[in-house]
Amino acid sequence: MSLLKNTFRFGSMTLISRILGFVRDIVLARWFGATAATDAFFVAFKIPNFLRRLFAEGSFSLAFVPVLAEYRERGDQAALKSLIDATAGSLMAVLLLITGLGMMFAPWVIRLFAPGFIDQPEQFALASELLRITFPYLLFIALTALAGGILNTLGRFALPALTPALLNISLIIAAVVFSQGLDEPVRALAWGVLVAGILQLAVQLPALARHGVLPRPWPRFRHPGVKRILKLMLPTLFGSSVAQVSLLLDTLIASLLIAGSISWLYYADRLMEFPLGLFGVALSTVILPTLSGLHASGRRQDFRATLEWALLLGVAIGVPSAVGLAVLAEPLMVTLFQYGAFDEQAVSMAALALTAYCLGLPAFIGVKILAPAYFSRQDARTPVRIAVTALAVNMLLNLLFVLLIIHQLAGGDFSAGLFATLAAFPGAHVGLALASSVSAWLNAILLWRNLRGPGLAPGLPGRHLARVVVACIGMSVVVLALVPATEQMLAFGLFQRVGWLFAGIFAGALVYAVVLFALGARPSQFLRPVAPPPDGAEKE
Repeated sequence: MSLLKNTFRFGSMTLISRILGFVRDIVLARWFGATAATDAFFVAFKIPNFLRRLFAEGSFSLAFVPVLAEYRERGDQAALKSLIDATAGSLMAVLLLITGLGMMFAPWVIRLFAPGFIDQPEQFALASELLRITFPYLLFIALTALAGGILNTLGRFALPALTPALLNISLIIAAVVFSQGLDEPVRALAWGVLVAGILQLAVQLPALARHGVLPRPWPRFRHPGVKRILKLMLPTLFGSSVAQVSLLLDTLIASLLIAGSISWLYYADRLMEFPLGLFGVALSTVILPTLSGLHASGRRQDFRATLEWALLLGVAIGVPSAVGLAVLAEPLMVTLFQYGAFDEQAVSMAALALTAYCLGLPAFIGVKILAPAYFSRQDARTPVRIAVTALAVNMLLNLLFVLLIIHQLAGGDFSAGLFATLAAFPGAHVGLALASSVSAWLNAILLWRNLRGPGLAPGLPGRHLARVVVACIGMSVVVLALVPATEQMLAFGLFQRVGWLFAGIFAGALVYAVVLFALGARPSQFLRPVAPPPDGAEKE
C-alpha cells in the first residue's frame, strides 16, 4: 500500500505541475504562436533540459539513488552524510565546468543541435543568445535533482514532485508580465527559465535541513561512494535517457524542415508527456528506491512482484491514455492552444505529431518501469547495449520516415534540392514522432527480454491486457460519438470547447472503468505487489 500511496502522492503533485504546464503552454501558444523565434527558444530550452534529463534525472539519479539506498540500509548516519556531501560537491564542480563551456561556446552548440538555423542568421543569433541565458538552468536543476533523489530515498515524494510547478509559474509570469517590454519578447522566456532553476533548488533546501541531510558541498571524487556512482554513471548516460536522445535528434532534423516544425513537435510532446510524467515517471521514481532496498536485502520474490505490480498499473493507465490522446488529438489542440497566434495549420500539424507519439506512449511508460530493475541492481551494461540499439534504429527511422513523407508530399520532385524540398512542405515532422515511438517499443521489449535471464522479467496476464483493449474500444466509441468534430470545435468559444472536451474525457474514463470492472478487473488487483510462491531461493 505504501508503494501505491507514494505513487499517487507523487502523481497528484505532478498533476498540479502538469496542469500549470498546460496553462503555460496555452499562454505561450497565444502570445507567441509557432514561429522562427519560438523555434529558437525551444531549442535553447531543450539543450540544457536535455542535459538535465541525461545527467541529472537520468544517469546521475539512477546511479545515485541505489548507492544512497545501500548506505541508508547500513544505518550509519555519518557515512550517509559523508556520501551526500562528497556527491554534491563533485556534481557541482562538474556542472560549473559544463555550464561555463556551454555559455562560452553557445553558437557552436546551436550549430551541433540545430544545424538548420545556420542558414537563418537572425534565428541563429537569437538561439545562441537565448542559450547563454538558459544554460545555467542546468546547474540549478541538476542540484535540484540531487536534492530530490535524497528526499525520495527518505520516502519523501511530494515536494520533489511539486517543485517543477515553479518552472511553469515562472514562464507564465515572464510571458504575461515581461515579454511585451522587450524588443524580442521570447527573451523574457529565457530569463524565466533561469529564475525557475534558482527557485526550484531553493525550495528543496529547508526540507533537507529538517532531515539533517543538507549537503555541505566538497568535491571528493575519490570518495568510495562517489567512485561507485561515477562507475555506474558512465554507461547509464545512454541507457537511462534514450528517449531524450531521440527527442534531441528530432529537434536536429526538425530544424531542417519547414518553420514551425520544432514548435509542432514541442506541443505534441507536451501533451504526450502528461500521462508519461503523471504515471510513468511517478512509478519509476517510487519503485527505484524500493527495488534498490529489496535487492540490497536479497528479497528476490518481492523484487519481481514489485515490477509486476508496476507493469500491471502501467498498462491499465498507459494504454487508455494513449488511445484517448490519439482520439482527442485535434480537439485537445483546439481547446488548449488554438488562440491568438496559434493558427489552424498549427493545430492540424501538432495533432498529427501527437497521434504518432501516442503509438509509443505505452512503450515509453514501460521503459520507465523496467529500467529501474537494472539500475537498482547496479547493472548498467545491459541497458546501455539496449539503448544504443534503440538509438541507432531511431536515427535510421528518422531519416527513412522523413524522406518517405517528403517524397510523398513533393510527388517525388526534388529538383529544388533536398534541403529546399525538406523546408517547403509541412507534415514531415510526423516521421520523427513515429520513429521515436517505434524505437521506444524496441527499447521496452529488449529491457523485458533481458530480465528473463535472472528470472526477474515481470509477467502480464493475457486476460488483463484483453480487458484493457476491450475497455479502450468502448471508451473510443463513446468519445468519438460525444465530442464534436474539429470544425465545430473551432466555431465554439473557450468555455464551450472546455465543456465538450471535459464531457468527452469524463464519459470515456467512466466507460473504460465500467467495462474493465464488468470484465472482471477489481481495484484490489492494483493495491499492492503480491509476491509469487517461493522458488526455494529467496536470495539472489
